Amino acid sequence: MCSIIGFTQKTRTAEEVRYYLDRTRSRGPDMARVTETPSGWLGFRRLSIMGLDERGMQPFSLGADMVVCNGELYGWRKWREALKRKYSFRSESDCEILLPLYREYGVEMFSKLDAEFALILYDGQEDTYIAARDPIGIRPLFYGYDRDGGIVFASEAKNLVGLCGEIFPFPPGHYYYRGQFIRYADIAQTPCDCTDDLETVCRKIHDKLIAAVEKRLDADAPLGFLLSGGLDSSLVCAIAAKLLGRPIRTFAIGMDTDAIDLKYARTVADFIGAEHTEIIMTREDVLRALPEVVAALGTWDITTIRASIGMYLCCRAIRERTNVRVLLTGEISDELFGYKYTDFAPTPEAFQQESRKRIEELHLYDVLRADRCISVHSMEARVPFGDLDFARYVMSVDPTLKMNTYGKGKYLLRRAFAEDGLLPEQILWREKAAFSDAVGHSMVDDLKEYAAGQYTDGAFLSGCARYPFRPPFTKESLLYRDLFEKYYPGQAEMIRDFWMPNREWEGCDVDDPSARVLGNYGASGF
Repeated sequence: MCSIIGFTQKTRTAEEVRYYLDRTRSRGPDMARVTETPSGWLGFRRLSIMGLDERGMQPFSLGADMVVCNGELYGWRKWREALKRKYSFRSESDCEILLPLYREYGVEMFSKLDAEFALILYDGQEDTYIAARDPIGIRPLFYGYDRDGGIVFASEAKNLVGLCGEIFPFPPGHYYYRGQFIRYADIAQTPCDCTDDLETVCRKIHDKLIAAVEKRLDADAPLGFLLSGGLDSSLVCAIAAKLLGRPIRTFAIGMDTDAIDLKYARTVADFIGAEHTEIIMTREDVLRALPEVVAALGTWDITTIRASIGMYLCCRAIRERTNVRVLLTGEISDELFGYKYTDFAPTPEAFQQESRKRIEELHLYDVLRADRCISVHSMEARVPFGDLDFARYVMSVDPTLKMNTYGKGKYLLRRAFAEDGLLPEQILWREKAAFSDAVGHSMVDDLKEYAAGQYTDGAFLSGCARYPFRPPFTKESLLYRDLFEKYYPGQAEMIRDFWMPNREWEGCDVDDPSARVLGNYGASGF
């Protein structure tokens, strides 16, 4: 991960720009630079992943143009070979190709990128600024307006607190140019025009996921893998181990009393021959970390906070104990293939519409969680299930095939790898458990109990009344909202809503986001 900031007007000093940039020092602890443009500023903090020496430091420049980018550009070596006929390169950084691409294609270049990225580009000829974000929003970007009305872009909301009156998430799949946000890609609205039969769909899912993992193994910094013991992370780990042909480093976390997934993660790690590390957390660890987690995330959503605590503590331990700097994770599979609650989807059309909604909102929830928990500990997240080719294909598949009519959720994904022998059968066909439950049911119970002790019934009612936008509805949600307001005062509308099952579906009108409250949870996680 890296951190970027861009001021489109010169109403601040270099020292002020550096102050706001340094709020996300953990994203880029290796080097920092603030560069003046004729009309503003660009700032960059670097976490060295590709091209580790100083030649890879940004901003990159080409003539009067400059760019700062937090991203991974897959297939960049092929682009560079093609561009070398006309441009010279001085580093081994993938992001150095951006300005030559801009010279060749202008803003059309964004639709050509196979990447997860956020960037700010200064066009010296037009004296204008362009910002852009990848189609799913895997890399973060926010914006707001400075005291004199100039737009400011930054990696995280915390860069802009106190600087901009209102902070907005930069919309994924858009670029900002000449005062307008223009969509260049929309993964969520991919037409369901795939006519492949079940066998062909599974074969393509298989091949495209392997390709997605393979391209994300390209790094000059050490790799590691988050392994929960569930299907998604286990597949990523197993595919990577096979592709690399050597033991990979895997990490799992669970509560000290009732960690459900640790045993499954250990089973996977043993099966694939991984160098495996287990991290144990206690009730005290969870409660102590809670304010840090909310400060890092910039959200008040119950699901995101619950699911982040284990990941946050796991990543902290990885950073403290190892030299790993890149982590592959299993996020985005649920949005594509379904959750426990999407078993209740009344029609294929309803299933697809829900999937579209979740893909559109990913940057506010699961993707936000993975980015912040990893980057706050100065590491980079890579998400194979978010591969653009893979995600587009799965979204194009007839939702009738994705519906759980098989008696097993994510059937297409499981069947796609049924013949490979990459995973033990008990893992490949195991029922899903939500991460915040699978680290141990006691973690969520501890959080609820702690929150209940913070408010009398009267204080709860008056506390909820303070927040007219998406008001808290449990003492736990009030606790999270109060913590959020401490770090991001008045910015609650950055998050659209509580991540909850679709209440309009029969069986999903619940008051807690945990899958444990659903009637089909059954033996999930055990």
